Amino acid sequence: MSDENPSIISHVSIGVSDLDRSLAFYDAVLATLGGKRQFEHEGAVAYGKMFPEFWVQTPFSGGAPSVGEGTHFAFMAASKAQVDAFFDAALAAGAESDGAPGPRPAYGEPYYGAFVRDPDGHKIEAVYWDQELAAKMGM
Repeated sequence: MSDENPSIISHVSIGVSDLDRSLAFYDAVLATLGGKRQFEHEGAVAYGKMFPEFWVQTPFSGGAPSVGEGTHFAFMAASKAQVDAFFDAALAAGAESDGAPGPRPAYGEPYYGAFVRDPDGHKIEAVYWDQELAAKMGM
């Protein structure tokens, strides 16, 4: 087994308007996928499974955070049930639905996802990629 991380991304960060509100949201939502706080310092917390890969923070500039048009962050789920749990936890924690859990054939038959908008309007997603189905399909 290789020690090399299979991801090409080290981490991403989002700016939030109310850090405490956002941390309560992401504590609840990312726990459904096995994510937890990995690192904290004043004004910022990083989440991940093994290392800090998703940062929630107040903007460094001190200005208001903004949501990127066309930007969204997708988190890997280990099952369809995790996608469903992510969606339910997000709505319970104050998110708005931006696409209920279900197959997304336009992204490939093995793709199952759910989209929400966090309390600041960032578009986030949980996605399950069915490896067994993908293999059967030659993907």
